[in-house]
Amino acid sequence: MKEKRNVVSSLSVYLKWPLLVTACMVAMCAVVTVADVRAGAIAGIFAAAVGIFSIMMYVFTQRSLLAGIMGMAADFARLQSHVLGDMQVPYCIVDHNGHFVWRNRAFAALGKGDKAPRKTLSSFFGGLDRDRLAKVIGVETFHMPYRDADYRIEICPLAIDKISPAFLAGAGVRDAGGKWEPVEAGAAPGSPGSVKNEPVHGAVDAVANASGKAGGAKYFVVYLFDETELLRCEQEISDIQLVVGLIYLDNYEEALESVEEVRYSMLMALVDRRITKYITGMGGVVKKTEKDKYFFVMQRQHVKELEESGFSLLEDVKAVNIGNEMAITLSIGLGMGDASYLHNYEYARTAIDMALGRGGDQAVVKDAGRIEYFGGKSPTTEKMTRVKARVKAHALRELIETKDRLLIMGHRLSDIDAFGACVGVFRIATALNKKANIVINEVTSSVRPWMDRFLGNPDYPDDMFLTGAAAAQLADGNCLLVVCDVHRPSITDAPELLEAMKTVVVLDHHRQGAEFIDNAVLAYVEPYASSTCEMVAEMLQYVADGIKIKSPEADAMYAGIVIDTNYFSQQTGVRTFEAAAYLRRSGADITRVRKLFREDMADYQAKATAIQNMEIYRGSFAISVCPSAGIENPTIVAAQAANELLNIIGVQASVVLSVYEGVVYLSARSIDELNVQMLMEKLGGGGHRTVAGAQLPGATIDEAKERLKAVIDETVGK
Repeated sequence: MKEKRNVVSSLSVYLKWPLLVTACMVAMCAVVTVADVRAGAIAGIFAAAVGIFSIMMYVFTQRSLLAGIMGMAADFARLQSHVLGDMQVPYCIVDHNGHFVWRNRAFAALGKGDKAPRKTLSSFFGGLDRDRLAKVIGVETFHMPYRDADYRIEICPLAIDKISPAFLAGAGVRDAGGKWEPVEAGAAPGSPGSVKNEPVHGAVDAVANASGKAGGAKYFVVYLFDETELLRCEQEISDIQLVVGLIYLDNYEEALESVEEVRYSMLMALVDRRITKYITGMGGVVKKTEKDKYFFVMQRQHVKELEESGFSLLEDVKAVNIGNEMAITLSIGLGMGDASYLHNYEYARTAIDMALGRGGDQAVVKDAGRIEYFGGKSPTTEKMTRVKARVKAHALRELIETKDRLLIMGHRLSDIDAFGACVGVFRIATALNKKANIVINEVTSSVRPWMDRFLGNPDYPDDMFLTGAAAAQLADGNCLLVVCDVHRPSITDAPELLEAMKTVVVLDHHRQGAEFIDNAVLAYVEPYASSTCEMVAEMLQYVADGIKIKSPEADAMYAGIVIDTNYFSQQTGVRTFEAAAYLRRSGADITRVRKLFREDMADYQAKATAIQNMEIYRGSFAISVCPSAGIENPTIVAAQAANELLNIIGVQASVVLSVYEGVVYLSARSIDELNVQMLMEKLGGGGHRTVAGAQLPGATIDEAKERLKAVIDETVGK
């Protein structure tokens, strides 16, 4: 409206300027007459002539000039309406219900060939219904397909209540009982309308109200831009991007030791051939960089084929057998999603580290925004050598010697493995004459009997155990934080300490997941170990000479191994028994440990209830719920019940759910047939191949069951 007022004002001034000139000439004549009467008379004659001419021009020309301008405006409106009607970009206006007010010819052509006419925007694009339009504020963009094309849809609200009926009629639109209706091109105002031609209103941009706050009915302008070819080109560019990959043989040395020396070359030649054939079959190039490492590149379009086949190379290489007792396994790391080849290589390095950290025999694909795992179905192979444990122990000692204090913590709702590992690290720090504190916020029923042996004991300081808040007061540049039995920052006992501490060490035996403590200066994660207590027991033997373990410490670490191996029946190897033997020599008492494992009546009854009420799903999955009423730590009881359910014939995996402080906890167990870690990872958890868990905050037991069954269906169906 302001622009219209400016145009009218300018036109009025333009028509009146001759009159203003005449007035100036009259004033000039008056001044000249004072000086010279004769000259003033002559000037007055000319001024009168100019005045008469100006008045005639103003009177007789104004009407025709305004008529011409109005005619030009009308012609321009019709031209604009014609141009928009013939515009190749599909364009329409809909009301707040999504019904078409009208649309141009390009939009109307989209619905040709349909048996039933499409009268609403949602009939073209299902997601753009009334509820979605009500949320449109300003210009919003959507990407949706229709038939064989992909469209970018831009929608902006507009108000039309202030448009004059005459102007709408001139643009091909009329007011019909408070509604804006299209009329057939050339139809007179008030005549019966027709929606067949559907001309476009020629002045939409002049009345568009981007905020949509104007009074009256609310309408929306909709533009469609066909981006099918653009998306095809983008996909083609994405398909030809290079993907960087790394292949590591997990057990190169161990596999060669299981075959005759004369067959070394033949075994490796067969492995090399299968790897080369697999990569070159995908159009890639592979190069052997070390005796057990390969580097390869391929186009991204082949990655989907690899994922759909589950990286069949993992099984192909294990099938190589020329008399070797141990099958060769390998790990694959794939990096992609970044325009920089250097960054994709870093992604591949991260992916291969994760594959090895999860036990090997699997492939990890790291895209810029996602991580996916494939394989990992075979048991992890125990490393017989203790070289890595010795190296990590020496590195830990060097870090401890540079600090004045150690803070040691496990995961939230700490179990005996986390507690025992923390106690073992406490002994290492004490042996190196460093002050140490164990951070534990909530003492569970399974840990309390063991913790009571340290409280009030004159051999241990009164501040041996601290809460997270108290430990945060001690955190400074001279503190070292050691995290035991967990590598996910979100479930540590005091996550705020991870941000406050500059030097962090991680000791864990769970398979590494996507979430990891990224500021750790030393990470010792060994998924083949039975427990973190086993790892700490080995480090105790190398970190310093002559470390003496007291009996409460030996009992706690021994108990951690016993619980995580389910009394040495799961995830055990030679080194597990060697660590247990070392703790026995250090004073661990089996009878004392067994007494401390005894349960109270309420926990035992809850476990029995969970076992009694279990259901068999898909013939091999035992699913049950552990009651929480009257139970101090139902998650511990649920884990014990899951172990018991594996004793039932035909049960390949068990999952027991429990509720604690509004969070649904899932404890999953298996013997060897199924990888429960893969199940729990899809629910946001993790763990081991045979021992895993997950947490579902905000969910009910029934919702958690449905999500669990959906994951089982997805996994078993593959």
